[in-house]
Amino acid sequence: MVPIIAVGNNPTPIWGMDVGERIRRIARAFGSPDDGAASTDGAALLVNTRFVCDPLWLKHYRKHPGSVLTMGGVPAIAHVRNAAERAQVEAAMAANSPINGDTTLTIIAHENAGTIVNAELRKRETPFILPLEPSTVRAVERASYFGAYKGVTDVLTKYLWPEWALVLTRIAARAGITPNMVTTVGAVLCVVATWLFWYGHYWTGMAAGLGFMVLDTVDGKLARCTITSSKWGNVFDHGLDLVHPPFWWYAWGVGLSAWGLALSPAHFDLVMVAIVGGYVVQRLIEGAFMRLYGMHIHVWRKLDSDFRLITARRNPNMVILFVSVIAQRPDIGLVAVAWWTILSCLFHLVRLIQAMIVHGRKAEISSWLA
Repeated sequence: MVPIIAVGNNPTPIWGMDVGERIRRIARAFGSPDDGAASTDGAALLVNTRFVCDPLWLKHYRKHPGSVLTMGGVPAIAHVRNAAERAQVEAAMAANSPINGDTTLTIIAHENAGTIVNAELRKRETPFILPLEPSTVRAVERASYFGAYKGVTDVLTKYLWPEWALVLTRIAARAGITPNMVTTVGAVLCVVATWLFWYGHYWTGMAAGLGFMVLDTVDGKLARCTITSSKWGNVFDHGLDLVHPPFWWYAWGVGLSAWGLALSPAHFDLVMVAIVGGYVVQRLIEGAFMRLYGMHIHVWRKLDSDFRLITARRNPNMVILFVSVIAQRPDIGLVAVAWWTILSCLFHLVRLIQAMIVHGRKAEISSWLA
């Protein structure tokens, strides 16, 4: 594994750490050596600490030996193959200038580098590289933060609270708060919201739920921005996301009695079967698509990405319930969630069948974002 080596010493902090520490964390996350040594043949991935770059660039250039990515002509990332190339690149990085003289390296300007598919975040993008100095810290952090946003998600996460979560992510990073701490606070709010829904306290329950939903964004962004993702954190965060929604909808149904709007037992059972059963079936459909075609169903076609904005997941369902409480009919809101869950489930089932038909005709199933 080629070592990832920070070149230079930039003391300007980003997300509560210096650039050298950030690069070392990225190296550890990639399973690469980060002790400053090169391999026996001199090969190394050199990273200029004058700049901050998206980790996706390092992942990309690990696979492209002999390539240099520049910013304003100055080498920012270089996958050198031998000691001579390393010395040439390090000299340019130290002088903050283009590579001097003839070189065997392939030089690629970031300004003309094109796009890369980020499979994890389900989007095609030109990852950022920006110079880091005291006057650019906020801009660099902003680029890093929004670079960690999924290209395909629900309407609230994409449009409503990114700015709120950015402020909280900055505060958490500077205070040394870890992503798992944020997830834990969110989990407490999630339980509190369930309890409040159970007793019909919908307004305060939605306030607690809103706090949880925002923190559910913050913990992931904090982990990506500070390069502190962990297996336990992923299990904790995604497990909580996966398990809690049915409990919220059930508690909401129980809380209707406090409003004098309780559903009849038979009606309540039908609504719960539709919501919980539809939720499980929809998740199974998504899992089947991933297993069959190696990608999320939400990125197959633009239609699927657009529908992901409003499909019957927690956040869009909460919009329905919020409107219903404003109208003083939380019972109708719950029934509407049931119907929307059924319709969303049918939509994804049809899309899975269509993909199977297309694949059966020997056509490739690939993402429109690729």
